Amino acid sequence: MKRFVLSILVDNHAGVLSRVSGLFSRRGYNIDSLSVGETDDPKVSRITVVVICEEDAIDQIMKQVEKLIDVRRVVNMSQRQAVYRELSLIKVKCTAETRGEIVSITGIYRANIIDVAKDSLTVELTGNQQKIDSFIMLMEDFGIIEVVRTGLTALCRGSNPIKNYKHNH
Repeated sequence: MKRFVLSILVDNHAGVLSRVSGLFSRRGYNIDSLSVGETDDPKVSRITVVVICEEDAIDQIMKQVEKLIDVRRVVNMSQRQAVYRELSLIKVKCTAETRGEIVSITGIYRANIIDVAKDSLTVELTGNQQKIDSFIMLMEDFGIIEVVRTGLTALCRGSNPIKNYKHNH
């Protein structure tokens, strides 16, 4: 089993996300991560799906996704030079004694403290999955109250947008 990152350009209509995600579940593929948002064109959204499957299944999945109504393009980002990022918010317990250490670790990770309370700090961290996992592991010693993660997003490196790429089959 291997991890694949698919970037899917779709028409920005109600029901498109449901059709795309439903295709994965109907075929028995678990979505490991999913993020979606409007592109520079408000008529087009970009769905980033992380799926773990056998290598020979990814081409079949992509062909099935491409057949869906409102799908404009499917690109396997795993086959390209790409930049991957995820956003996370982590609420950590703190005391007057531990606050300085948490702030110090937050600085090392280039994260931002976005909320301060008497007994907690909320940290905003952007990076790849390993960076976020590593930070969370360090924060576990202080006591994690809550974590939320956006899911992976990706862009190809260089100046050529995926709308210019040919299909990957």
